[in-house]
Amino acid sequence: MKIAVTGLRGIPGVMGGVETHCEEMLPRVKHIAPDAEIMVFARAPYVSEPRYAYRGVEVIAVASPRSVSLEAIVSTFNAILAARRAGADMIHIHAIGPALLAPMARLLGLRVVVTHHGEDYNRAKWGRFARTMLKLGERFGTGWANQVIAVSPSLAERLRVKFPAAARRIAYIPNGAPELPAGAQGTLARLGVEPQGYLLAVGRLVPEKGLHDLIEAHAMSNDPRKLVIAGGADHASPYSRALLDRASERVVFAGLQDRANLRVLYENASLFVMPSYHEGLPIAALEAASCATPMLLSGIQPNRDLGLAPAHYFPVGDVAALAAALARPAGDFAVDAASFRERFNWDAIALSTSQVYRAVAA
Repeated sequence: MKIAVTGLRGIPGVMGGVETHCEEMLPRVKHIAPDAEIMVFARAPYVSEPRYAYRGVEVIAVASPRSVSLEAIVSTFNAILAARRAGADMIHIHAIGPALLAPMARLLGLRVVVTHHGEDYNRAKWGRFARTMLKLGERFGTGWANQVIAVSPSLAERLRVKFPAAARRIAYIPNGAPELPAGAQGTLARLGVEPQGYLLAVGRLVPEKGLHDLIEAHAMSNDPRKLVIAGGADHASPYSRALLDRASERVVFAGLQDRANLRVLYENASLFVMPSYHEGLPIAALEAASCATPMLLSGIQPNRDLGLAPAHYFPVGDVAALAAALARPAGDFAVDAASFRERFNWDAIALSTSQVYRAVAA
């Protein structure tokens, strides 16, 4: 069984939820099904070599512009052609933008699995044309795929209602709560923060992550803790530059951090805050939960799909409510790490995904 994978920038160590999903899941699928040949077609600007192996998974770079509007569709087009030339039996397309080309893959004789990671047309950065294309990608992906995977239960249910003809082909398989590698010493000192002396947010510097709300709420609350924001921007924008201009003694932009450093940041944070307007099933929140970091999240449905008590949520976009929540004791936001690891277990997720592959191949 030859499985091609596309829709992601690359693995390992590439920023993004889809990338983390594939980095965790695909090597586990290879372990479960050693006879499977898994080929990840990565976007050339995001990987350092044209071809290499990562934990039993082959990573192959395909031509791609580094462009916010073109890279996903161009790289997916090239990946589908490369998968066909390589004799792949199926292609696993991640995200609804790349899923726009699911019909092309089927017409070339490939079986198709699509993972829907979230309603990307709700992202603030997209204009009308891009949102229309993303909605079309959702429709094409759901309609043409042999199997559709949704990463949250509410998303799976919305898709079944929206596309009733495809309802039997839609399965819920979540993202997982990983155990991050042991962290390096000195991470906190380099950032100028003390254990339990900072709030932490992790995410790309894009509008839908709501980091501007968090910076405003932090200032409004006069919270003595510093605010550390870990993450970068795939493409520089007026928004990301405006955020970075807010850096100060109290607001620290840590940039993109590897997973070991993230573990140090999670484990020593007083509170993890996710003020997002849009998510799939948020991997950063799952990482924080696996490190037992107290959590405060916006009340959007994908965040509520994590199953935390109501006290962990605030109304999305409500800066005053967020500021008031920051004034509460961090103990109010405690989480049960063991429960999260059990409910969002990457080994179980990989097993479910490998079963999808077997069913589609058959």
